[in-house]
Amino acid sequence: MAQPDSKKIFFENLSGAGKAIAVLTSGGDAQGMNAAVRAVVRMGLYVGAKVYFIHEGYQGMVDGGENIREATWESVSSMLQVGGTVIGSARCKEFRTHEGRLKAAHNLVLRGITNLCVIGGDGSLTGANLFREEWSGLLGELVEQGVIDADAVQKYSALHIVGMVGSIDNDFCGTDMTIGTDSALHRIIEVVDAIMTTAQSHQRTFVLEVMGRHCGYLALVSALACGADWVLIPEMPPEDGWEDKMCQKLSANRAGMKRLNIIIVAEGAIDRNNKVITTDYIKNLVVKCLGFDTRVTILGHVQRGGTPSAFDRILASRMGVEAVLALLETTANTPACVVSLCGNQSVRLPLMECVQMTQEVQKAMDEKRFEEAVKLRGRSFENNLKTYKLLAHRKPESELPHSNFNVAVLNVGAPAAGMNAAVRSAIRVGISEGHKMFAVSDGFEGFYKGQIKEIKWGDVGGWTGQGGSLLGTKRTLPAKHVDKIAEQMRENNINALLVIGGFEAFESLLQLYEARATYEELCIPMCMLPATISNNVPGTDLSIGADTALNAIVETCDRIKQSASGTKRRVFIIETMGGYCGYLASVGGLAAGADAAYIYEEPFDIRDLQANVEHLTEKMKTSIQRGLVLRNENCNENYTTDFIYQLYSEEGKGVFDSRKNVLGHMQQGGAPSPFDRNFGTKISAKAMQWVTKKLTETFRQGRVFANTEDSCCLLGMRRRALVFQPVVQLKEQTDFVHRIPKEQWWLKLRPLMKILAKYKTSYDVSDSGQLEHVVHNRPKESDASVAM
Repeated sequence: MAQPDSKKIFFENLSGAGKAIAVLTSGGDAQGMNAAVRAVVRMGLYVGAKVYFIHEGYQGMVDGGENIREATWESVSSMLQVGGTVIGSARCKEFRTHEGRLKAAHNLVLRGITNLCVIGGDGSLTGANLFREEWSGLLGELVEQGVIDADAVQKYSALHIVGMVGSIDNDFCGTDMTIGTDSALHRIIEVVDAIMTTAQSHQRTFVLEVMGRHCGYLALVSALACGADWVLIPEMPPEDGWEDKMCQKLSANRAGMKRLNIIIVAEGAIDRNNKVITTDYIKNLVVKCLGFDTRVTILGHVQRGGTPSAFDRILASRMGVEAVLALLETTANTPACVVSLCGNQSVRLPLMECVQMTQEVQKAMDEKRFEEAVKLRGRSFENNLKTYKLLAHRKPESELPHSNFNVAVLNVGAPAAGMNAAVRSAIRVGISEGHKMFAVSDGFEGFYKGQIKEIKWGDVGGWTGQGGSLLGTKRTLPAKHVDKIAEQMRENNINALLVIGGFEAFESLLQLYEARATYEELCIPMCMLPATISNNVPGTDLSIGADTALNAIVETCDRIKQSASGTKRRVFIIETMGGYCGYLASVGGLAAGADAAYIYEEPFDIRDLQANVEHLTEKMKTSIQRGLVLRNENCNENYTTDFIYQLYSEEGKGVFDSRKNVLGHMQQGGAPSPFDRNFGTKISAKAMQWVTKKLTETFRQGRVFANTEDSCCLLGMRRRALVFQPVVQLKEQTDFVHRIPKEQWWLKLRPLMKILAKYKTSYDVSDSGQLEHVVHNRPKESDASVAM
């Protein structure tokens, strides 16, 4: 293991001794809030601060008494997988009054609390900022009333606020994803997938209403994730005469052998005259104009409920830890901030800048400046809307450009959920750009055998929600058959190649690049999209399919832990996939609340195993009933899952018993998560636009000739941006023996998992969020959204 760099700052320098932190949830609940509360409590206790729960939001702060209770390590056990908020949330009219805030200030001063972590929406965060601004004045009034003494004013002179946005609507500017949004999308997509099967049986049209009174994010992203025929959102009301266009679209889809139609409506959908568009209006319109059997489903509070997704647990845990770090570093002059996610990176943004930007969106909508409203929502939202329009609405043949280019798409390596969404997106964007699209079956094995056929717009309908690889995929590398592949390229006049797959896809592109010197047919633009559950491809922080696998792991861990409830103390040893890459074990461990995760990248020996057993034994004696240990399948050839199981069984005798579980291929199966559908869809669309650009640049004297490094690229998510990187340049960053990148961002999350499991460890905060300004927090090339 590499030793920590001396330049790095470790949070041991940031002591919370003598500080008191209170955490509250306010406004509407959201899945993942409990994970955030757990992270704040455990990180706060870890740095030596006192931590308090404020039950029932601001109401509890005003009422005081039993509503403000000191938190312990054990008081947040077993809450990671629970939806909603276990400390309660309430809307409080009294806190909006000066008298209410005076009571709240008194209750905080009584307990020495001057650090507040508020988890809620823009209203809750605005209220917290007002409270902070009035703080010294409120203390002055309390002294005048004789309720507190003058020393207390000196001692508690400043109130520090850090916010985390918990809202399923994702309606807060400055952050790519708010806590709860991904889980709400899971609920919506589960319902849509279920409805599609019954709609197909009866050839029905379904109109679905999803939440989002002022923000169309859930409607837009779920429409993108399920390939809905039409979507209506408040930020971009349809043009006048939309009713006829929608009916024409539905009718054309049915004529194209599609047996169902899905229309998704945000509850706040309006037309250009600010008139509300209801689901009943749409249903009656479809029945009247087309005579289709049409049903309405209003999802309602189902979207708020259920267990949080893996993404929300990780997001909330990262943000909770970041919030405590922000509170430790804050001074009297630091503005109240929001901890947020930009791309794959934590950032801190001034709270009121975000609130003002959020209010500007509503103002733009009220003043019918809809294009501006979409832009103010952020690059991610804008990109979602553009991608949806590109994929859902096919232009007539007469309006399409004619490029005369042939582009082939294939899957390589093991199947990964989301591959089909990426293929669908590539085919449709390619056709929109005027190319002739070809699908290759069974990867490079199918390529050299000539299993190449043209694929049309309608052929990929309904592909987004399908797991596995509908094109078929094999691990075969092209090197052995490069002559036959070149021949097939010549015969089919293939001008560009899009390869969607894992580490084998990366190796394949390297081999094809190197063979360019011999085969001119390979001198064409080539692009690779990372798609593997292992997330072991260099050049990208995330791969298509990894989120679905994480959710499978987390759901299974939840069930396994629950199986031991009510029984004696028990530890579960769970083996995950990933080859030599410990991503699934580490990030899955963080999301499932594991006590340890053994991986290849972090070597361990018998002493470490013994220390882990002793640590768990201690915890079992004092607090927890169930322990969870994850092991990556190739972490160590001698310390096998059986060995670790037997060790824990023997050493835990008299305190706990052990069980083992090998998750296997269930991690590779299942319908893709909303994240993977959208990530696959968006990066594939971006890749096809790059292919078009390269084809235009390299077309000379009647043919395509591309032999430069930058014409053979991998498109990956790097921190905040989607970046095209020449595969040749990624060679140095790769450990080919173990098929992993030499540097992996998620290793920085491992100390976080250990801290939340009560281990003493070093946590590098040099990569921690720095206070930025909301207007400048988007890089030009960024899709800006890891997730959606």
